Amino acid sequence: MANLSKGLIQKGHIIDGKYNVLFFIKGSEYAETYRVKDNNGKLGFLKLFNYGKLNRNQFDIEGEVLEITILKTVNHPNVVKYVDSGNLLIENQKFAYLLLDFISGETLAEKMKRETTLNFYEVKQIILGVLNGLKHLHNLAVPIIHNDISNQNIMLDLSGNISIPKIIDFGYARRLNQPNKSYQKDGLNPFYMASECFNNIFTPQSDIYSVGSLFYHMLFGLPPWFVEISKYKTDRSKVEEMVLEERKKTLKQLNIESKSIFEVDSGIINIIKKSIHPNVDIRFKTVEDFINVLNNDINIENVELNQREQSKRGQLPSKEFKPSSKGKGFDLIAGMNNLKSILFNDVIRALNESELYEEYGLTIPNGMLLYGPPGCGKTFIAERFAEEAGFNYVYVRSSDLASIYVHGSQEKIGQLFKEARENAPTILCFDELDALVPNREKIHNASQSGEVNEFLTQMNNAGKDGVFVIGTTNKPDMIDPAIMRTGRLDKIVYLPPPDFNARAAMFQLHLKSRPIELGINFEELAKVTENFVSSDIEFIVNEAARIALRNNRSKISQQIIVESIKIAKPSVSINELKKYEEIKRKFEQGGEDDTARSPIGFRRDL
Repeated sequence: MANLSKGLIQKGHIIDGKYNVLFFIKGSEYAETYRVKDNNGKLGFLKLFNYGKLNRNQFDIEGEVLEITILKTVNHPNVVKYVDSGNLLIENQKFAYLLLDFISGETLAEKMKRETTLNFYEVKQIILGVLNGLKHLHNLAVPIIHNDISNQNIMLDLSGNISIPKIIDFGYARRLNQPNKSYQKDGLNPFYMASECFNNIFTPQSDIYSVGSLFYHMLFGLPPWFVEISKYKTDRSKVEEMVLEERKKTLKQLNIESKSIFEVDSGIINIIKKSIHPNVDIRFKTVEDFINVLNNDINIENVELNQREQSKRGQLPSKEFKPSSKGKGFDLIAGMNNLKSILFNDVIRALNESELYEEYGLTIPNGMLLYGPPGCGKTFIAERFAEEAGFNYVYVRSSDLASIYVHGSQEKIGQLFKEARENAPTILCFDELDALVPNREKIHNASQSGEVNEFLTQMNNAGKDGVFVIGTTNKPDMIDPAIMRTGRLDKIVYLPPPDFNARAAMFQLHLKSRPIELGINFEELAKVTENFVSSDIEFIVNEAARIALRNNRSKISQQIIVESIKIAKPSVSINELKKYEEIKRKFEQGGEDDTARSPIGFRRDL
């Protein structure tokens, strides 16, 4: 496939007995793309991979093409849709093919070439669509980082009344739990790459940087810190050096004091600054944060993009140590009586009645691990506990502690625990604990092992200092076993999918502020969504809302919701639930625990 202007397969060739090749589109060193038509006359986009020319990092652990296995797990209106895949032999060479749904429209790059700059309303809708697609990718059980968000890889679907942006081309996509060495940057547009990507580090925040660069590019006509690099294209290290050097300079277009010809207000300028900040500690932590600011016109403080700000290392993102706002606390948790009793008697009372507990030689336990399938309320439990206790509460994502510097994450971990002790009593809630303290026997990264060691050291005697740690995870078997020994995370609790009452309440909650027909039977909806988690139910309601909107802006009916349920699938399979039950049995070693019978939920009488 050396000739990139002419395809290996000719027009009229039938692939796998199902797909008729209409014409060749483009080629790369390892893949070619074609427009095809199936036996029913439906158009599709087919990508043909040459196994012999793929890099070893482009395969998953099962030996399958990673791009194909990733797209099989994705289903979102702002992401290109997987249709089919398979293997072929052509001229005694082995190929894999990937069939994607045909998108009737154009790439964003084509639109920008034609129009140069776009109006702000249009830009905002495109950015929100891309962010919603990334939100789905980043919130999967195993998060997916796209790594190549650019105007070339956003397709505008023009088949309906409104333009819908769709993320395409997952050739550089990686799962978050893959080692950094699997990150490939050759061929990526350096102006869309976050600074940490030049050091082979990819995180959800590096995708956020790319979206910020796209935002800037659409408004101002060029990517941020653009510099002419054409004469150095064959020298990747020189290109990276030039781009990083350029980022030390001020972006004049984002100088709030100067009036932009595009009349972009200071609030939008600050959003862009925050999204493309070279320092990951200052950048948006999640796409949800980015979406929330855009959707709600939230003002954020002016963000500096100078070199002094970029060069800070080992500094923890600003965390406010203040008592959690008083809410309904445990009253919002249905069942889970054993868990609530443990938290109340062993932690809340132990801190509020310290003299009594000292008389019996007792302090609070060091911490608790909440584990179970995605979307089952682990973080919700931690937040309700913080409300019930009224203690200082700090929510920490693993990305908050990430650093592009050697030992930078260790310093952040130490700083966080130091501040927690100084502001005790404090609840530290670590989301996705497996990413922060992975099993050291399964990683071959001295820096990451050092982070695990630092966390273990800080956990020792944390309870005596008034610090209670809650860890949440979807992958308890991936956590270093040392963290779950006595004296560290003393309590281990399994949270299964929401039960019948919780599902009924979730439908009611998500439909509450939408135009719905009278007589929605929430109990009936709960009956047909067994093993669905809260994120599945939210997706179902959103799909039903889209259908109703397209149907002459009708109200959301029971029938529309039921139809949405029929085409949806639980994000957690029965086999996965069985695995969690097996992990639960291993942890408990045959002991009894009422948490399996009283899953998290929302009380309907509140």
